[in-house]
Amino acid sequence: MKAPLWHLTWRSIANRRLTALLTVVSVALAVALLLGVERLRHDAREGFASTISGTDLMVGARSGPVQLLLYSVFHIGNATNNVSWQSVRDIAALPEVDWLVPLSLGDSHRGFRVVGTTDDFFAHYRYGRGHGLAFADGRPFGDVFEAVVGAEVAARFGYRVGQSIVVSHGAGEATFAEHDDKPFTIVGVLERSGTPVDRSVLVSLEGIEAIHVDWAGGARLPGVNISAEHVRKFDLSPKSVTAALVGLKSRTAVFRVQRRINDWPAEPLLAVLPGATLQELWNVVAIAERALLAVSALVVAVGLAGLVAVVVASLGERRRELAILRALGASPGQVFRLLALESLLLGLAGCVLGIMLLSVAVAVAGPWLETRYGLPLSAGWPSAAEWRLLGAVLSAALLASLVPAWRAYRYSLADGMTIRI
Repeated sequence: MKAPLWHLTWRSIANRRLTALLTVVSVALAVALLLGVERLRHDAREGFASTISGTDLMVGARSGPVQLLLYSVFHIGNATNNVSWQSVRDIAALPEVDWLVPLSLGDSHRGFRVVGTTDDFFAHYRYGRGHGLAFADGRPFGDVFEAVVGAEVAARFGYRVGQSIVVSHGAGEATFAEHDDKPFTIVGVLERSGTPVDRSVLVSLEGIEAIHVDWAGGARLPGVNISAEHVRKFDLSPKSVTAALVGLKSRTAVFRVQRRINDWPAEPLLAVLPGATLQELWNVVAIAERALLAVSALVVAVGLAGLVAVVVASLGERRRELAILRALGASPGQVFRLLALESLLLGLAGCVLGIMLLSVAVAVAGPWLETRYGLPLSAGWPSAAEWRLLGAVLSAALLASLVPAWRAYRYSLADGMTIRI
């Protein structure tokens, strides 16, 4: 046998090109799924950590870092206490602070959180890779009873600029106390960002104060009804807020400012780094990403099992071919290497095609996922982790090829030339 081994392998694959193509496609789909899950896991982790970016510190009443993050950013749960407005003003006046955006929570609209803030929120809130909030229609609020709704709120109820909405006291779906005497007019609809802002109704701090002027203890004062027009004559400066987003002039001062706020003399406060706390929160739910990666690994195993099944099933038809190779001088070791190389090439072709399929999928679905769910998928060359997974797939393909190669090795020349009836 004078022909090179790789040439014989290629001719053998070409002779069964349809079966080989189906095998390669099966492996490619499994590899694309495995790499896609790994990239989705990695980018989801980075995107989660960038739910709020560009903010150096988050300040709230002293509790726990994760709890502060959950209620102030993700609107899950409630604050243990508020931060006095005087402390907010004093923190904003610190020489290291560049900007401060207060957040006031506690009310809702048809199950969605109402967030009282200032118009600086639209200028300084960042997510993902430094993306800012954009308006699909309208503008930021400028009056006491003007509101801006997130994309999901607008889509759920069909809201448009100019419509009126009523805010309910308290959070959650079941709210029975409504501020129906002081409705808000929608003046802006935000584009979808894939962040909790999509599920929020944004109003001014003065608006939050206005709807509670004639309320006390979570209920309207008996016999007191101050109209929306008359409430403007009151001092609507907030007395306290739930939390605040803080941006510093220099990030080198972040730990110094954090310690100063954590030791605030006027009241017990907590300042946390959003990025570090988001990573801590992600570690709590990381078991889900590991389970997803395990499932995709099982899919790859099934794909490689299919490769082995195809090659083994073809051995019965190839006994005469292998016997002829033996008659032409091929040793059992060369037959072994022929089958092993064939399976390895099919696995390699599946990996290459899988990378191509993943690149096409990212190019097509990436922009939609980032716009719809705020999940940025990175296109480009596989990362180090993905290369390790590809190496593991090729190693598994090589190990799987040993099964049919060993069976071919055991076929004798006499067995291959025997006519079976």
